[in-house]
Amino acid sequence: MTSYDEALRQLNQAAERMGLDPDVRKILSQTASEITVNFPVKMDDGEVRMLTGHLAQHNNVLGPFAGGLRYQEAVDTDDVRALAIRMTWKHAVLGLPFGGAMGGVDVDPLRCSPAELERTTRRFTFGLGGNIGPEYGVLCPELGTNGQIMAWILDTYASTMSPHERNLCGHVVMGKPATLGGSAGREQAAGQAIVIMLNEWARHEQMDLRQVTFLLQGFGATGSWAARLLAERGARLLAVEDASGAIAHPDGIDPGDLDSYARQRGGIEGYPKASPTDHAGFLSTRADIFIPASPQKPVSRDHASTLRVRVVAEGADSLTDRETEALLRERGIEILPDLLCHSGATIVYYYEWLQNRRSERWEAEEVNSKMRRLLLSVYEEARGIASELHTDLRSAALIVGLRRIETAYLKRGIFP
Repeated sequence: MTSYDEALRQLNQAAERMGLDPDVRKILSQTASEITVNFPVKMDDGEVRMLTGHLAQHNNVLGPFAGGLRYQEAVDTDDVRALAIRMTWKHAVLGLPFGGAMGGVDVDPLRCSPAELERTTRRFTFGLGGNIGPEYGVLCPELGTNGQIMAWILDTYASTMSPHERNLCGHVVMGKPATLGGSAGREQAAGQAIVIMLNEWARHEQMDLRQVTFLLQGFGATGSWAARLLAERGARLLAVEDASGAIAHPDGIDPGDLDSYARQRGGIEGYPKASPTDHAGFLSTRADIFIPASPQKPVSRDHASTLRVRVVAEGADSLTDRETEALLRERGIEILPDLLCHSGATIVYYYEWLQNRRSERWEAEEVNSKMRRLLLSVYEEARGIASELHTDLRSAALIVGLRRIETAYLKRGIFP
């Protein structure tokens, strides 16, 4: 089953459960538009390479198409189509005035120089033309892209505008550097959303975060921030795994110290204040919480059959397929889904878009406070639907979003 098929399966399952209007269901089963751009890029050695980029725009009934741009070798239309659909769900679940989109360029950013990445970005942006715009189609960083790439997109797009419009289009991209209008609070937002959700889960379970233990897979920006913020609340990190290896310590690992080590060494392997372990040893470590936070490591049946935890808090999108999720639930392991846990960056990107649109600048405390209130509201809404419809939290969260989209279509009607 492809990622697109899995996205449609989740849609149909939720639609059946909630009784989604059949016409709205038909509309949501397809993307509104898909663009493929083939464009030349001159490499540093003088060779001209033809690269391919894709942009899928799924739905914009709630607001402008918005989603990430990934640079990944072999990314194709099926990948971006599935991710665009999931962005529609996520924005709707969170109540943000955005639709769903996703872009991708078939290139390995690790094999490109900064100059090659800049030329690739500018040519792809130019090729997209009017398919992006601050009030129509908005992009943000995703796998393989960052704030610098967003800055190049902004500059290229602005260069195509008339002079009196160039300072009005800063919100064509989100996740920009702070000097170009990027929002305060973005760096830790993804990890913070995970902690907010886990804190609510612990409260409902009548647990104290100061007493819980956790495992972490993936020690990038999301995972390291989640670990540090949990540790500040008293939780203990027992084991970590990243691309370089896995480590464990029964008395706990200091996430801040580990982050400093990993930044210097390029990974956690060899960290002197914990013992090395293998993948099986990492998975079998008994703890309260497992946080998978690596987008390239989905939760597998191996995880589901080996984990000895109470809850899985998804720190990246599309990590768990149907069979794995069913096995986790059979074993009594609760799942806090990506639609809730992996939403912090999405929320702060929207806040950035809004600040740019209003020519405002918010402090980090204001951003964090707004995000917390929004997430708590959505979490309670999803829990209420889960109880009402006797379903799991993932389906309930999706139903929250689908109800918002359904209401918009039923109120607006179908043109003509």
